[in-house]
Amino acid sequence: MFLPLHDENPLKIVPYQRVTMSLIGLNIVLFVLMYGAGSDAFLAHIEHWGLRPVSLTYGIPASEQNSAGWFSWLSYMFLHAGWGHLLGNMACLWVFGDNIEDSMGHRRFLLFYALCGLAAAATHYVADPNSPVPMIGASGAIAGVMGAYLVLHPKVKVWVLVFMRIPLKLPVVFPLSIWFGLQWLSLGQPGVAWWAHIGGFVAGAVLIVVMRDPRIPLFDQGVKH
Repeated sequence: MFLPLHDENPLKIVPYQRVTMSLIGLNIVLFVLMYGAGSDAFLAHIEHWGLRPVSLTYGIPASEQNSAGWFSWLSYMFLHAGWGHLLGNMACLWVFGDNIEDSMGHRRFLLFYALCGLAAAATHYVADPNSPVPMIGASGAIAGVMGAYLVLHPKVKVWVLVFMRIPLKLPVVFPLSIWFGLQWLSLGQPGVAWWAHIGGFVAGAVLIVVMRDPRIPLFDQGVKH
């Protein structure tokens, strides 16, 4: 519904968002390599590196399940099903990731990103532990970045593309709150790991409180935009 394009929120502490850019670059490179290997190899990579709850629930050996096992809790975050899936996720990371990295520093942001992805995976697993379908995508971790952004900078204005057609400049609280509400309304619909989005978003909103630099206030307190 909303594709973020640009926010008006300059960096305050770090000179450059190198972890954010590295994550974007890694996701793009891995997708291009997998996509370029052909459709059969592409699907095989998804089957192997995606997070399949059923293979973890019953403890079936990874070799028999064609699964990366417990490592898939991390590897799933770097796989995408298509160009639209990839570019939508990277747009969100591009717009929101730099300020979250700025709020806690490079190393802590990398840890934060991984923890949000793990929280998303755990939420998905608890919601459907018998699912044989591999979950892939950076959406859960990036949902954590969005949740943190909402807690830190709800007053910041962001340009978004509504319905992929209409550019609007809105306080970020509106598109992010609507996005989160749509995840709840979509629960039960197949094809998307909605619970992973919710789990990642909540994890990011909670973790930012304890992981941010004390110089960065919550809720844009004392800051004019």
